[in-house]
Amino acid sequence: MIEVEKLSKRFGDLVVLSDISVRIEKGEVVSIIGPSGTGKSTFLRCLNLLDRPSSGAIRIGGMDILDPKADVARVRQKMNMVFQSFNLFSHLSVLDNLTIAPIRLKGQDRATAERKAFELLRLVGLAEKVDSFPDELSGGQKQRVAIARCLAMEPEIILFDEPTSALDPTMVSEVLSVIRRLAKEGMTLIIVTHEMDFARDVSKRVFYMDEGLIYEQGTPAQIFDDPQREKTRAFINRIRSYTCHVASPYYDLYAMNAEIEAFGEKQILPAKARHNLLLLVEELLQLYAPSLDRHPLDLTIAYSEKNGALDLTCECAAEAGNPLEPDGEDDGLGGILIRHMSESVDYRVIGGTGTLTLRVKKV
Repeated sequence: MIEVEKLSKRFGDLVVLSDISVRIEKGEVVSIIGPSGTGKSTFLRCLNLLDRPSSGAIRIGGMDILDPKADVARVRQKMNMVFQSFNLFSHLSVLDNLTIAPIRLKGQDRATAERKAFELLRLVGLAEKVDSFPDELSGGQKQRVAIARCLAMEPEIILFDEPTSALDPTMVSEVLSVIRRLAKEGMTLIIVTHEMDFARDVSKRVFYMDEGLIYEQGTPAQIFDDPQREKTRAFINRIRSYTCHVASPYYDLYAMNAEIEAFGEKQILPAKARHNLLLLVEELLQLYAPSLDRHPLDLTIAYSEKNGALDLTCECAAEAGNPLEPDGEDDGLGGILIRHMSESVDYRVIGGTGTLTLRVKKV
């Protein structure tokens, strides 16, 4: 139903979308997740031509909507959009908000438009609000009216731009339940959302956007349980990290310890975990010290808010070897301490870089 090929969007020198190619099938529900400022909303606005792409192609049902001869108004009737800020006409009643577009744009008679509006308001649980004005509604009710208004145009595709972001937590579920119902009825939906559980539950596919492109995509199980790329894992697991580059055996351990201590306090790590972390860093750097002048080291501490995992990773040239296995001999006292304070130890070489990862004991 939707084919996007090498789509790019720039605002002056700022590249917001870069070379996006994707295909979305009829009846498919796709959730788009990712950090703020990575182009998710701009992608939807380009699909609906609210923002004109800088380059690329978009085909809806086989029609090139970027063709100068394309009937954009007809495209928007087929593919409608629900915004995070509702965009209801405040001077019109709920009923008039739902009937104005079908009457003016589709030529429906008032009786038909009002009958359809009543049906849609029942669908979203707001039939009793038919004569109310937007200012008399809660945020969740306004968003449900916005969805009903969108459905009044009988679209084949609905784009949702963070439909719950402007709502109080207590109102989120009422809007998501309406979207779930639309998904079950087989409508094609593309949803930009920060509601991860909802995206997992309702989607057939999930796009993770970063750096202005679809960085990774897959089924909800693939994206949420087994993401393959680093930034996706960091986002899904809500990973907070500290990184330090050590290029000399004469590194400032005291300054580094202060930064690590501050990182641990900011993540509210238990005192025992912070203590183990500091000891591990000190012992590891002593093992790496003899080769630091030739092989600089990148040390990263990563804490997952999702599962509480605390990992310490050292990346160095593979030539430096695994510091915990010096020539196959016993690790020595430092190695014994490191293994004792770690839940797991993993060393692997990829592309000439040796990576040692420790899962730090928190108790």
